[in-house]
Amino acid sequence: MVVIFGSPGLTEVYDVYELLSEKIMSCKKPIYPVLPSVVNVKDEIAEFQKRGGISFTDESDLGLALARVLKNSVQQRDEELPPVDNKLVRSVIENCQNGYLSPEDVQKLLDAAGINRAREAVAHTVTEVRKRAKEIGYPLVMKVVGPVHKSDVGGVVLDVTDEETLVQEFQRMIKIPQTTSILLQPMLSGTQLFIGAKREDGFGHLIMCGLGGIFVEAIQDITTALGPISKVEAESMVRSLRSYKLIEGTRGQEGVNQFLFCDSIRRVSALCNSAPEIFEMDLNPLLGNPRQVIAVDARIRIEK
Repeated sequence: MVVIFGSPGLTEVYDVYELLSEKIMSCKKPIYPVLPSVVNVKDEIAEFQKRGGISFTDESDLGLALARVLKNSVQQRDEELPPVDNKLVRSVIENCQNGYLSPEDVQKLLDAAGINRAREAVAHTVTEVRKRAKEIGYPLVMKVVGPVHKSDVGGVVLDVTDEETLVQEFQRMIKIPQTTSILLQPMLSGTQLFIGAKREDGFGHLIMCGLGGIFVEAIQDITTALGPISKVEAESMVRSLRSYKLIEGTRGQEGVNQFLFCDSIRRVSALCNSAPEIFEMDLNPLLGNPRQVIAVDARIRIEK
């Protein structure tokens, strides 16, 4: 039910908003107030919101909100989340500062939640990058540590196959502004996937999934659900994607192991449940194929 109430502001209308609050609490059907008089009766609306009332300033905003909610899955809270090493999670959170975590701390949180990730090593010097590359093995991927949007600044190099290229790229990349070190990973293949989380104060974490890499912004095909995420919800999120056919596998292209993709979604939800200080989290991309789903890039932002 939608209730639209406006006032010219000639008299106080606290009693109207009080009645609206009572009906929202007592009615079996949801009531969505649209309150356009944000200037004329701002004090009354402020009092209504203090009581926990949620309202919209016009019908179009309400319509947009309902359209987004329609795509979300029904929440199921009774199911146990995947196990998390809470001791390790709390150790990382309590010893870090607000902002984006270092690669080492991100690795610890992913490991604590059992999220499969690519083997990686960090190098600060030419000598170190040579040593780390031998440990990882060729071909490998190089990424800058520091800049948030690595690709935008030329901070990602794929398929490095020899030491000469390794050193040349290291010397170039380490000079990119805000770069503190270079991350090395093995070169992997698969369908690029995305799992994310964002804290919505008062509600918990919104968990998201979709195709990864540039597809997150290019086609904006993302489904969301409020954590904690059950198995049924995770499956529904994946199947609701417009790009689901690509995840299934089509025209001879390998699909993604959907059980492992859904499991990764639930593990992100479990990590956020263990660490409410996580403000936002992106696994982008994960690489998925019939045998594994593995995170190759991750960032986690903390706000305590």
